[in-house]
Amino acid sequence: MADASDAAIYGPSQEALAFLAQTHGQLIGEAFVEGRGETLIEVENPATEQPIAKVRASSTEDLDLAVAAARKAFKSWSRTSGADRARIMLRFADLLERDADKLAEVEVLENGMPIALSGATIKGFCADYVRYYAGLATKLEGSTIPARANGREALDLLVYTVREPVGVVGAIVPWNVPVSMIILKLAPALASGCTLILKSAELTPLTSILVARLWLEAGGPPGVFNLIHGLGHEIGAALVSHPGVDKITFTGSTAVGKEIVRAVSHDLKRVSLELGGKSPFVIFPDADLADAIPSAALACFFLSGQNCMAGTRLFVHEKVLEPVLEGLAQTAAYLKVGPGLDPTTMIGPLVSARQKGRVLEHVEAAAAQGARLTYAGGVPDGPGHYVAPTIYADVNPDMRLAREEVFGPVLGVQAFGDDDEALLSAINATTYGLSGSVWTKDLTRAHRMARAIDSGQVGVNIHAALSPETPFGGNRQSGWGREFGREGIDSYLKTKAVSVNLGLL
Repeated sequence: MADASDAAIYGPSQEALAFLAQTHGQLIGEAFVEGRGETLIEVENPATEQPIAKVRASSTEDLDLAVAAARKAFKSWSRTSGADRARIMLRFADLLERDADKLAEVEVLENGMPIALSGATIKGFCADYVRYYAGLATKLEGSTIPARANGREALDLLVYTVREPVGVVGAIVPWNVPVSMIILKLAPALASGCTLILKSAELTPLTSILVARLWLEAGGPPGVFNLIHGLGHEIGAALVSHPGVDKITFTGSTAVGKEIVRAVSHDLKRVSLELGGKSPFVIFPDADLADAIPSAALACFFLSGQNCMAGTRLFVHEKVLEPVLEGLAQTAAYLKVGPGLDPTTMIGPLVSARQKGRVLEHVEAAAAQGARLTYAGGVPDGPGHYVAPTIYADVNPDMRLAREEVFGPVLGVQAFGDDDEALLSAINATTYGLSGSVWTKDLTRAHRMARAIDSGQVGVNIHAALSPETPFGGNRQSGWGREFGREGIDSYLKTKAVSVNLGLL
C-alpha cells in the first residue's frame, strides 16, 4: 500500500507544471481570455489536498460574448458540409491521441483518477468517439415520404424531410471523468452542425482548456466551440436560462437535472439529461464466479465509485452468497489505493473533501441501519481524500445504501432466492434506471431478466459495456435522451418536413 511519500515520488512532470503555472482563461470565439467573474476557482490535487492552479470564473458578460460568438459561427458551421466538418473532427481526434499523456496527467492532477485508466480512456475511447461522430457527419439523411395531402394523390406531391442542427448548445459537464465528459458533448454537437458553449466542471476546469486548444489547433472555426468557467449555481444557471441558447445537455446529479428542467420551462429549450444511477449487478448460482466476482468488485470500485453506472446494488443468489462475499474481499484487497500518478494505483482518491464526507455518511448510515460489514480496506497515510473499498452484506431495500446513489467505493450486497418475480421487484424498486447487468449461463433467464429490468442499458455477463456505437442513457430519474450511437446525435437535430405540389411546377 502507498504511503505519504508516494505523492512526492509520483509528482507532476515539468510540462505539467509549466501548464499549471499559466493563466487559465476561457475561450470565446478564437481568443483565450481571462474570465471577468468575481469568483476565483482554486483547483486542488485530491491526492495531496494542495492547490495546483487558479481559474477566474466567467462573468455574465463573458457568457453573452460566448453566445454571440456561437450564434455568429452557427450561420456558417451549420452550412458547412458534413465532409468538411468530419475532416476537422478527424484531425481533432488525432491530436487527442498525440497529447493523450499530457491530458491524462492534468486530468489526474485535478481529478485523482489512476493515470493508467485516464490515459487508456483518452487514447482509446475519446479519440474513437470523435471519429465515430465524424463519420456520422456525412450521414444525416432525411427521407422521402409517399404522402397524400389536401385531397391530392401521392404521385402529385413530393414530400421529404431534412435533418437540421438545433442551433447553439449549452453543455454542462461533471468532474468524474473530465476529458471523456467533454468529448461526449462536443463530438455529436459539432458533427450535427451545432455550435457549443461548454461550462467546465468547477472542480476540474483545467483539462477543458487543453481540449479547447486542440480544437483550435485542428482548424476548428472561431466560435464553433466556446469555453466558460464558473460555479454551477452562478454561470451554469445563467447558461441554462440564456435566451440565445437553443439546447442544454447536462450530465450530473438528478437534483440539478430537475432544476434545469424547471429553468428551461420558460422558453422550452431542448434538454437532454444523463443523471444518477443505482445500478443492479445480479449473480445467479450458475454464473461463472471466476469472472463475475472480480467484475462485480470493479463495477462498484471503478473510478473510486465515482461513476453513474457503478454497480453498487449487488444481488447474489443465496446458494453462492458466501463464496461471492469471500471473493469480493479478496479482489478488493488486491486493488491498490493510492495517488493517481502512481502507475500501479487502481483506486485513487475521491475528488474533494466534500465528496469524501458524503461517502462516509453512507458508510456510517449502513452500519447504523444494521448492514453487516464484510470488508473495509485501508488507505495511504497522510493527505488525500481517500475512502477505501468497503463492502456491506445483509442489505435490505429499505436501507439508505440500497436506495441512494453513493458515488463512492461502497458496495451493498443483497441475497435472493429462487423467486425471480420477487427479485425483479427488488431490482426495479428504485427511482433510477441507468445501467445494470445479469450474470448467468441460462440464455432464457438472461434475456428475460434483461427485458424486465427497467434500465437504459443492461449487460449479460458484462457490466457497463460502453462503446461509441452503443446507445447509452437512463430511464426515470436517470435522465432523458441517449448519448452514444446514432441515437446520440438525434437530440442535436430537428426534422423539417417539406411538401411540394408537383402539379404547380
